[in-house]
Amino acid sequence: MAYKCVSQKVAQAIDSELMSNAGGFSIDQLMELAGLSVAQAVQKSFDNQKSPRVLVCVGPGNNGGDGLVAARHLHHFGFRPSLYYPKQPEKDLYQRLLVQCRNLDMPVYKEASNDIVEKSDIILDALFGFSFKGDVRDPFKEIIQIFEKTSKPIVSVDIPSGWDVEEGPTEAVKFQPKIMVSLTAPKPCIKHFKGKKHFLGGRFVPPSLAKKFDFEVPSYPGVDQVVEL
Repeated sequence: MAYKCVSQKVAQAIDSELMSNAGGFSIDQLMELAGLSVAQAVQKSFDNQKSPRVLVCVGPGNNGGDGLVAARHLHHFGFRPSLYYPKQPEKDLYQRLLVQCRNLDMPVYKEASNDIVEKSDIILDALFGFSFKGDVRDPFKEIIQIFEKTSKPIVSVDIPSGWDVEEGPTEAVKFQPKIMVSLTAPKPCIKHFKGKKHFLGGRFVPPSLAKKFDFEVPSYPGVDQVVEL
């Protein structure tokens, strides 16, 4: 099932509209809904008895916040998440999300290593989202290099971290996630995705906003927060 993609510029405009006075959403509301969508996509794709250990790789921005929310929900879904979180913002929102995870006794790592990856069954890539531009820099280069080599299944949040949002893989970052979870609407880089499953999460978008920005809102099954495309 193919859905219309939105560019980086349009995706930014959609987020701004959602969080405007007219849209009425707050950033923490959107993050909660996005993270829940991601967690549900993981739950639909993996058995928490056979593959319980999820390494959630958390970036310093909103994509990372989605990852922290997803980690919390995954714990309550019966998985055993841990966090790779090398660059922890002082902003209150992120600190509160981290406290929520620590209160569930999640291990938190600041250093990337093959060991923390090998001790996991699934990698959740929540490092960088659609706003990312340029080259991947320290301290994230090492974990991206591990992504390139690992045989562990990777689930990427919105875009694979380090890819160009419009053009896809770059000379430096070529890893392919097994599962993609697009948020609100797919981004153009999805045409380069060669993995197994593609989910869309965004069961909060008003039809009027979708019409304004010319993208589609799918029919979500039952009470699900994601739909497989």
